[in-house]
Amino acid sequence: MNSYDIVVIGGGPAGLAAAVSAKENGIESILILERDDKLGGILNQCIHNGFGLHTFKEELTGPEYADRFIKQVAALEIPYKLNTMVLDITEEKIITAVNSTDGLLQIKAKSVILSMGCRERSRGALNIPGSRPAGIYSAGTAQHLVNIEGYMPGREVVILGSGDIGLIMARRMTLEGANVKVVAELMPYSGGLKRNIVQCLDDYGIPLKLSHTVIAVKGKKRLEGVTLAQVDGEGKPIPGTEKDYRCDTLLLSCGLIPENELSKAMGTEMDPVTGGPCVNESLETSISGVFACGNVLHVHDLVDYVSEEAAAAGKNAVEYIQYKALSPENKAALCIAGPEIPLIPADGVRYTVPKKLCTDRMAEKLTVRFRVGSVYKNCFISVYLNDRQILHRKKPIMAPGEMEQITLQKEQLKAVDDLKTITVKIEET
Repeated sequence: MNSYDIVVIGGGPAGLAAAVSAKENGIESILILERDDKLGGILNQCIHNGFGLHTFKEELTGPEYADRFIKQVAALEIPYKLNTMVLDITEEKIITAVNSTDGLLQIKAKSVILSMGCRERSRGALNIPGSRPAGIYSAGTAQHLVNIEGYMPGREVVILGSGDIGLIMARRMTLEGANVKVVAELMPYSGGLKRNIVQCLDDYGIPLKLSHTVIAVKGKKRLEGVTLAQVDGEGKPIPGTEKDYRCDTLLLSCGLIPENELSKAMGTEMDPVTGGPCVNESLETSISGVFACGNVLHVHDLVDYVSEEAAAAGKNAVEYIQYKALSPENKAALCIAGPEIPLIPADGVRYTVPKKLCTDRMAEKLTVRFRVGSVYKNCFISVYLNDRQILHRKKPIMAPGEMEQITLQKEQLKAVDDLKTITVKIEET
């Protein structure tokens, strides 16, 4: 059985940034396991620009952004295994994986970083009625066909769901000569970034129908059309609002699901809202020495934030290993065993990452990320330590499609006697 200090599961943007950070913070024994035949993850098929503005202070395409980190991995001589499927991880951090070169292999790690990314919600999960004709794809599958394989899925296109991938594919299909007739969204607000609505729909005259969904699929062998209808506040179709669209392709962009089968199987505590593990201020899961970052933890809107979060996970995994190597006397001298304070999302805030923190262990500044549950205009993000308000920041607009963040100061938290709760909420004007 091979042993490593840190094993990173997933070689996408999160895994690459975590491995680079771990190496730069002093750990030599690192291994990246990636199930695809190349590093970079989903970025390899995201040929549009808009990546890297925060991380590299310039606008890059997805492959260019991934290449920056792949070159860092190569320069730091971090080993990786491609075409390697991880089958199981135990609480003792023994990893079972398989590939065509090594066969079945087991790897012992002192620390594991989970960075498996996320997957698209399939048609089966959406309960779309009708037969099963060819021509129905997830938006990500269509993106792979067009950008990687060089195939056009179809010419007359309807898109269900206004997630960022769906919005970007509306533009991409249009640029390739397809006629994108409409983007329908079940919710009364878009699930994507505002800039993508402007750049991908408005700039190309593609209509966005909010509070609409597909209620019928037509065609036997090949998709021939779909029927859209407006929905009420409970998501039920309103009779009399039906409209038929002739099309040969339906793209689904109805949300992303963190890829957490391995996390669940090893027994990590999961957050029912994010679909990812519950983590503390160090991005450590409920299993000691197992860290999570990127879209496997919660779905991000910007890859720059994924890289930032992953770098923190890599650094924290190094500190975990260094702490475990200390003598009992030195461990006691560090005094990092204080109580864990829960972060409570309230009044419009759906979740927070992290979900809890220890003021003794946290850095001087801690970024807390979250999403809201509806569209809010001219409201405030407020933070309360117990019952005392320490932040009241005005936001002109907040929407579920865009991640929000606040910064907590260690000094401010330590100054509160008997700190029991940290509450993040939305307050009206």
